Amino acid sequence: MRKGRTVFLVSGPAGVGKSTTSKELAKTLNFSAYISGDYVSHMHIGGRQKPWENKDETSLKWENILSLTRNFINYGNDVVIDSVTFPLEATWLQEKLKEFGVTVKYVVLWTDKKTLVNRDNMRKEEHRMGERCLTLVDEFSNSELDKKHLLDTSQKTTNDMTYIINEIINNKRYNLNC
Repeated sequence: MRKGRTVFLVSGPAGVGKSTTSKELAKTLNFSAYISGDYVSHMHIGGRQKPWENKDETSLKWENILSLTRNFINYGNDVVIDSVTFPLEATWLQEKLKEFGVTVKYVVLWTDKKTLVNRDNMRKEEHRMGERCLTLVDEFSNSELDKKHLLDTSQKTTNDMTYIINEIINNKRYNLNC
């Protein structure tokens, strides 16, 4: 196992650009793994419920993300996790990974509601989240989220991806360990 690994938790409301940013971030890192919370959640087929409606489903998703993250760290990878992650989940994951001595960075991509709705509407129809986007904005606003973890992308486009990636990698304000 190589020392100095980092786990990046890229979070935010549906439609804010988590997947695009996370995939680009993972490509930027030399030894990395990309974990999609959506993919992990959809692994459970029979009896699956929406994670935001069922605590057991959310627990299963996070236990699976934890297992995958541990495995990738053991093989010397930085890990990029693309998932709606609230502060309590981020802290839980950090605690579970303490034995690995990794840095955990928690960044919540953010935008104003109008931009969020516009971005959601640009998705393929089957991938649109609609009202769920706005519900998540409210849930984040009502959570124990420390504003230092917010990265406002309201005025950013995919052309600004290099700036966004550098900000996530280099800005220590996103470190949970600090």
